[in-house]
Amino acid sequence: MSDFPTSFDVIVIGGGHAGCEAALAAGRMGARTMLLTMNIDHIAQMSCNPAVGGIAKGQVVREIDALGGEMAMNTDACAIQFRMLNRSKGPAVWSPRAQTDKVLYQRRMKYVVESERDIFVHQAEAVELTRSRGKVTGVSTQFGDYFEAKAVVICTGTFLRGLLHYGDRSFPGGRAGDAAAESLALCLVNDMELEVARLKTGTPPRIMGHTIDFEQMQEQSSEETTNFSHWPDEVHKLRSIAPEDLPQKSCYLLKSTTETRQIVLDNIERSPMYNGRIKAVGTRYCPSFEDKVMRFPHHETHQLYLEPEGAFTDEYYLNGISTSLPVDVQWQMVRSLPGMERAELARYAYAVEYDVMLPHQLHSSLALQKWPNLFLAGQINGTTGYEEAAGQGIVAGINAARYAGGQQSPLVLARDQAYIGVMIDDLVTKEITEPYRLFTSRAEYRLLLRQDTACRRLSKIGHEFGLLPAHRYARVIEEEKQLTEAREWLERNRANGESLWLAVRKKTLALADVDELKHLSEDLQRQLGVDAHYEGYVEQERTQAKQLRKLDHWQIPEDFSYDMPGLRNEARMKLERVRPNTLAQAARIDGVTPAEISLLQVHLKRRAG
Repeated sequence: MSDFPTSFDVIVIGGGHAGCEAALAAGRMGARTMLLTMNIDHIAQMSCNPAVGGIAKGQVVREIDALGGEMAMNTDACAIQFRMLNRSKGPAVWSPRAQTDKVLYQRRMKYVVESERDIFVHQAEAVELTRSRGKVTGVSTQFGDYFEAKAVVICTGTFLRGLLHYGDRSFPGGRAGDAAAESLALCLVNDMELEVARLKTGTPPRIMGHTIDFEQMQEQSSEETTNFSHWPDEVHKLRSIAPEDLPQKSCYLLKSTTETRQIVLDNIERSPMYNGRIKAVGTRYCPSFEDKVMRFPHHETHQLYLEPEGAFTDEYYLNGISTSLPVDVQWQMVRSLPGMERAELARYAYAVEYDVMLPHQLHSSLALQKWPNLFLAGQINGTTGYEEAAGQGIVAGINAARYAGGQQSPLVLARDQAYIGVMIDDLVTKEITEPYRLFTSRAEYRLLLRQDTACRRLSKIGHEFGLLPAHRYARVIEEEKQLTEAREWLERNRANGESLWLAVRKKTLALADVDELKHLSEDLQRQLGVDAHYEGYVEQERTQAKQLRKLDHWQIPEDFSYDMPGLRNEARMKLERVRPNTLAQAARIDGVTPAEISLLQVHLKRRAG
């Protein structure tokens, strides 16, 4: 008889970017964890673009790192190009981005997950969640196996009733080469009565590099080598999995042509998006190429990027030309591009439709309101992007482990603490009608949430929750001490009738010219300079956040009735649909007015006596 365990604290269903971070978080916190995936060899697969980070996304990756997650370190170990986006703007919105070797990324993350002592990796399809007395009790697989669990995290990505579209040809699948999850989707919707929606995303074709004439394109080389992870000295501990000195590779900029546009117009009726085969809603901020042509008829050309898929492959990802047009049209489109006249398509573009569970059904802990020990993370919640998925995954994994351990207070990140907090709050309070993508513009407190302050904001939480090792947290404490002492020294010392701190703030003094501060690292000097320059604005944001936090102290009981005079039907329906945990959350629901928040406050006071 097998001695493989059948009872776990936490079971994570799905081994994508959300699932990996969820499993690692739970396992590193000491919870006996199973990662259940349909294909072990596809753990952490980069199904779409070969890159991590970008605007707001890069901040999320650094927040995951600060909490004790793995995405940042894995990216650094597998990066083949690094750039800092938004440098022309203020440091508050600078966002790191890296091209990665997608094969090495998947291989290294798989090894990290498999090597974790308290994680059991198992290849099978979850087909049913068993329930009893309002809670999930375990997971059944297609082999007839049954595994008990105190908490379950579902991270199924685009696999729930996934349907791939290549023109007039459609195939069930979660992505190219992988089967869809049909039975689990039916269990969630029919048996567990969760509200479902249908969304769509897509991916562009991959091109063989030796068939591209790069001379007709604008080269974009890597910037200076830097890191996502705050602990770069630990990145290359797995040198046998991901070599330390990966060759850096360039990306290439090009534009579509008027011929490309005409090819789309001539074949638009063959697009599933426009002939009715696809009924799901797609991503507003990452539209298919045919959508660009139809929605922006005044643009005859569109910007495209060629991105290397890795250091040891000839494939390139043609960013900006995602499509579901038939494959014969894809050949025409690609070969109408400059430098691509003889291009060979290694893999075709396609669109995928899939089920999502509407996220207003969640608490901010990512636990379902109906099922308190069932957590959802990633694209199942209506988001798009590896980083958004991973950010949800680490929160769901932490809270699942805490639930399994009998700890009642979940981790809930506030909007002034993290971009992850902004995203989750948006998901549970806003009406999600299209795939959600995170932007810096979604955050009210961008100066508080700079990408270089992630550890200062979140490392204490990661350490207290048992994720961030003591030696890493000690380094953060030491850096905070150095920053505090440097600031105090600048405030004490004066020149030309003003403090040196004020001179730095006014940019009349460069920190690099202060001999007494040369012991600070370049990164700490940069942080200190930005702290000084934006001090007044940061204090304004802190004051605003503090005022709004007062509403967070007003907890709304789960059984609170919104049947009260003075509350409009629209507001009542939305409040009952979302079931906010606090007045602050209620205030962020679209369609709920400040007057109605005041009314709720009055009724909460009466209820409290």
